[in-house]
Amino acid sequence: MPTIISIVSYPFLPAKLGGQKGIALFNKYLSRCYRIVCITTQKNTPAAAEGYEVSNIISNSPLRYINLFLFFPVYNMIKKEKAAHLILEHPYYGWLGILLKKACGIQLVVHSHNIESLRWKSLQKWWWPILAFYEKHTHRQADHNFFIREEDRVYAINKFRLKAEKCSTITYGIEWNTPPRQQEKQVCKKQLQDLYGIDPGTKIFLFNGSLDYAPNGQAVKTILDILNVQLLQTGQAYKIIICGKGLPVEMDELKAYADKNIIYAGFVNDISLYFKGTDIFINPVIDGGGIKTKLVEALGYNITCVTTESGALGIPPALTGSKMYTVADTDTAGFVKAMLRADVSAHIPAAFFEHFYWGNIALKVKSIIG
Repeated sequence: MPTIISIVSYPFLPAKLGGQKGIALFNKYLSRCYRIVCITTQKNTPAAAEGYEVSNIISNSPLRYINLFLFFPVYNMIKKEKAAHLILEHPYYGWLGILLKKACGIQLVVHSHNIESLRWKSLQKWWWPILAFYEKHTHRQADHNFFIREEDRVYAINKFRLKAEKCSTITYGIEWNTPPRQQEKQVCKKQLQDLYGIDPGTKIFLFNGSLDYAPNGQAVKTILDILNVQLLQTGQAYKIIICGKGLPVEMDELKAYADKNIIYAGFVNDISLYFKGTDIFINPVIDGGGIKTKLVEALGYNITCVTTESGALGIPPALTGSKMYTVADTDTAGFVKAMLRADVSAHIPAAFFEHFYWGNIALKVKSIIG
């Protein structure tokens, strides 16, 4: 079995957040086709890796990205394993990948989870143009580039002047290839009703994400200050459950919204219970870049979703049937209308799983890099 060396420059094991899962599961399913040796930071837990080996040789220091001495242990690993491909998760270790490509004759693959410079631009970081230059150079030196959504691939081809044949869309995935049974969803809904004292017949909305991440935090503010205010005026019976850790201090008032149909669940150990047991997933996120992993997971659980246009990027509407309602980013009134009229009885098409199942994604990678 051929060997791939993967470099991940930050903690992702055990994987709890969407981006962390994106790397952990990518490696897990790719390990069915290749032997994967993942070189990463010391703050990762090797035992949490499924199907692949983890080597914690990168320090946790903020200066690790400019540690020139890292070249030598990675070079030795490539030679020892006789690896044919080196995958960089994100472009940050571009300098290292380029040096190793030239020194070892290895094929360099950059696995991009966003257009990183644009993501940092949206977060108003002054140094984003410097990153854009470095990001462009790294992608241009790669033998192949993976982008998590088609919009990013097209952007990179046009703005970074990449060859189209060296760019592919490799999306975030899910681990199941069929939706949950209706009976299972009904059991989960009853559990949530009992857990939070929700009356039968009450429509349950769900928002989930890391609340200390600025785009998610802004989405929660939109829910509290705009969407919920409009919903309260309709007289409809509903609850909005908000899940996620990292609630910022300035959003602490969220806990006081219980009398306004808001349930703050915090971090939950089994998010699948909430995906299966709620009626509609809402995604009013408008910033942050990349693909919204929770939206992919929600659709995979056959839950009807209402999302902004920005939040839906990376998810082809043709694959979602009548399960995804997309609203213009600034149309909050339209968002509320979609929440109230969305059809929860529709079913996610089989084509969705063909595209987003990790097993199929891994086979696509193999067909591209050989």
